[in-house]
Amino acid sequence: MNKFGDLKTKDIAELEDIARRVRQKILDTVSKNGGHLSSTLGATDIIVAMHAVFDSKKNPFIFDVSHQSYAHKLVTDRWDDFDTLRQFDGLSGYTKPKESDNDYYMAGHSSTSISLATGAAKAISLKGEEDERIPLALIGDGSMSAGMVYEAMNELGDRKYPAIIILNDNEMSIASPIGALSRILSQSMASPFYQKFKKKTKELLESLPDSATYMAKRVEESFQLITPGILFEELGLEYIGPIDGHNIESLIDTLKIAKELKRPVIIHVQTTKGKGYEIAEGAGASKEHWHGVGAFDIDSGNSEKKSSPKASTAIFAETLVELADIDDKVVGVTAAMPSGTGMSMAMAKYPERFWDVAIAEQHAVTSMGALAKEGFKPFCTIYSTFLQRGYDQLIHDICLMNLGVAFAIDRAGIVGEDGETHQGVFDISFLRAIPNMTIFAPSSNNTMIEAMKFAKDFPTPCAFRYPRGAFISQDKDNTPFEFGKSRVVSEGSEILFVGYGNGVGRAEQVAKLIDRNPTILDLRFVKPLDRNRLLELSKEHKHWYIFSDSAKMGGVASAILEFLSEEKIQDIQITTFEYEDKFITHGNTKLVEESLELLPEQLAKRIE
Repeated sequence: MNKFGDLKTKDIAELEDIARRVRQKILDTVSKNGGHLSSTLGATDIIVAMHAVFDSKKNPFIFDVSHQSYAHKLVTDRWDDFDTLRQFDGLSGYTKPKESDNDYYMAGHSSTSISLATGAAKAISLKGEEDERIPLALIGDGSMSAGMVYEAMNELGDRKYPAIIILNDNEMSIASPIGALSRILSQSMASPFYQKFKKKTKELLESLPDSATYMAKRVEESFQLITPGILFEELGLEYIGPIDGHNIESLIDTLKIAKELKRPVIIHVQTTKGKGYEIAEGAGASKEHWHGVGAFDIDSGNSEKKSSPKASTAIFAETLVELADIDDKVVGVTAAMPSGTGMSMAMAKYPERFWDVAIAEQHAVTSMGALAKEGFKPFCTIYSTFLQRGYDQLIHDICLMNLGVAFAIDRAGIVGEDGETHQGVFDISFLRAIPNMTIFAPSSNNTMIEAMKFAKDFPTPCAFRYPRGAFISQDKDNTPFEFGKSRVVSEGSEILFVGYGNGVGRAEQVAKLIDRNPTILDLRFVKPLDRNRLLELSKEHKHWYIFSDSAKMGGVASAILEFLSEEKIQDIQITTFEYEDKFITHGNTKLVEESLELLPEQLAKRIE
């Protein structure tokens, strides 16, 4: 049910009240459930204005990343269900067409919106619906760091399909050097008079001699130089802005002008992150902290996190600094996630050796190839879900050259409330197919340290994965990693539990719940496999159970079955507890695993 009705029928005072109520609803819900906060609070007025001018069921509303779309959900048909945000069987934290026909596209990764808007504009043109429909893309300034954005703008500006791009500049990264003069000029540029004047001027220039045209163009370019829009104008986009992103009346007027232009337009909007929540928008607020939060107390802003074991990311962060301390060839990169990946500690201590290259995974991967060629040891630290974006670079720029880049794959396995777009389940499958790639995984805090020591000294491409949060296994073993070698955790008989990465801890949990006495193997390496050990174990163990937080297709069991086939071993029965061939929903990790029948108690029952 749409709580507010049609926003196009509301006056400005009503719309401002709706924006205030929406912000409060977001704040109340995110403080309980966790989620994205500062960006979605900052975008609320923009979204209210979009709905006051356009119909989202007819015009594609395309939200980049879509973590800022909470207000969109609340002003369409999800107010009553919003308390289930990011909960199992509840609303997604991102746009999702299956959830509502007001959502045009599913998105969770950044910098895709302008490409989608270009495609939608092409389809609208082919269907002859330009007078009835226009795509709108809402993109943050952080997402503008990715090359895909400029590829899309380049085509859109060249082909001139009608589309509206709203650039939500919440860091003042583009306009801050320009100041008051730019705002005055840009507001003038948004007026119907200026747009009509510009059109007539262009028509006049076409009839003038070349010398006069040249001089007139120089005057126009000089005028653009004192506005922040010259880049977009050069790409062929009409530029309007900067606009106050919290002035709903101004936003509506600007959107109406852009709608009538019938050309690709970029509206540069300045907003304040965390708008409406003083603790998040204050001068001393940590922008990265308030971007995505767990449950917190609204009055104090303090996190309500309970104490928990040390996360694998924290072990990575500490060990990376220790390795950098003893070896000045150790360097590293992350793509806009220095805190999330744990690289912020190394960046603070060695800013000349560790870099955040913004949302540019492809560039991050390729640039580390050159550093490896020059004799350095790069750690390329990227979430499993985001490493997918650098796949061509993995193959073409790293593995083809057989360069010693170590890929530290954070957030491997189920990541919880972020859901389908963020689950880290495919890295084993897509990495196994690449020649020259060595793939391994730690299973505990101590083995994490040993895995990183191994990676530092390994001369060719390698990748190791680790989970969000803490390892399940608390094993204190610190046996050094040896290339292609596994480790027997405990000796048993008849059945074999093969654990990979965090799957070792799951195997240990299940072993305690069954009456049988399995041998537990920490596989360590999935490429190459420890063939000699597996051949030896195949003599006494005829039923193997595979535990790994990864996709079944192309995963750990697949690698083992390929090995058994090559060795012509036919009397081994394989049961794998990897993920089936479908995307995994969002929600509390335990509830998601329960739905997949992967909790230790469920696995024990299946085995017995």
